[in-house]
Amino acid sequence: MSLKKAIAIIILILLIDQVSKIYIKTTFIIGDGFDVFSWFKIHFIENEGMAWGAKIPGQYGKLFLTLFRLIAIVGIGYWLWDSVRKNASRVLIVSIALIFAGAMGNIIDSVFYGLIFNDSTSQVATFMPAEGGYGTLFHGKVVDMLYFPLWEGVLPEWIPFWGGTYFTFFDPVFNIADSAISIGLVLLVIFNKKAFPKKSKEEVSA
Repeated sequence: MSLKKAIAIIILILLIDQVSKIYIKTTFIIGDGFDVFSWFKIHFIENEGMAWGAKIPGQYGKLFLTLFRLIAIVGIGYWLWDSVRKNASRVLIVSIALIFAGAMGNIIDSVFYGLIFNDSTSQVATFMPAEGGYGTLFHGKVVDMLYFPLWEGVLPEWIPFWGGTYFTFFDPVFNIADSAISIGLVLLVIFNKKAFPKKSKEEVSA
């Protein structure tokens, strides 16, 4: 698979990701959304930190996380280039391209959204507001909106620890970039042998 095709995948994912985020950010207030189906909702939230809403505490926690993401994306980019150069399997290159695109999509939010949007807490955000954004460079929040509450209800009492409590499956809210990363990782797990074929004894000895 050529590098041009891998870049095309990355650009496509980034366009879908950023268009969806900008639409949500400039249309809804945090917590708002609408039902697509009973099991699929658009629900606008913002993630200040890592996956699942976790945060790195301290004044520089957010900055550290963003810088770590920037370093990681350089490593993923090199992995993609090197895999194409070595004529690696299509599934490996596609998977890395998806992971790269997803990571880059969330990096764009973290780096720039604090500068180009105002706050969404009690108002619909404006793109490039005259008064400035809600944060500074590297201190943006990641926009999430895809919510799949496939099942909601009270768990049976016989279930250990969680019995009798209200439970939602699937509870996390995520975005297109998160989906791309997850799909890339799942492809690597499912097609592990194709992605990382074992070298023959002749190739190893050579």
